[in-house]
Amino acid sequence: LHTVRGNMPVQQHRRPDLYGKLEIQGGQSVALPGEEFVFNFGPARVPGPTIFYRTSQTLAFVNKKPVVEGHLLVSPVREVEKMGDLTEEEVADLFKVVQKVEVFVQKFYGVSSSTISVQNCHLAGQSIPHVHVHILPRREDDFAQNDDVYRELQEHDKVETGWRTEEEMVVEAKMLREAWGK
Repeated sequence: LHTVRGNMPVQQHRRPDLYGKLEIQGGQSVALPGEEFVFNFGPARVPGPTIFYRTSQTLAFVNKKPVVEGHLLVSPVREVEKMGDLTEEEVADLFKVVQKVEVFVQKFYGVSSSTISVQNCHLAGQSIPHVHVHILPRREDDFAQNDDVYRELQEHDKVETGWRTEEEMVVEAKMLREAWGK
């Protein structure tokens, strides 16, 4: 019995021409949180009205300290510090949302390029110990050298100035929420 089970086919051996293609479930938007909701983002708290897109496993929200206009964050709901701690389903949902948000951001801000970045743990520059993906719409000459964006991501939240108020964040998220459905 052990040998038979050991030789049983697994999903990568499955023939889609015979059995159909398997799709990852999830990735569907769920209701956006209200004012009473607070997302625990590591030690930080993200108020519900600053979240503009949500699935059962992933949230997309505005950034308290944006590097460029439109700098957004996408994060799994479950608090984990490193990508490797996410389940396969969480990774799939996270990056499905990243793709949707990135396409939306380019249309919303009228740009044709963006930087998508993950700082995986503190030595990579992660300042909030919760996996998150930065999405930054890029514009012509927004940095002296194109890769300066990574230096700025490393340092932007270590400076005292430039932090937005919750009210400013809610205004941006409201615009994004309204535009998302159009």
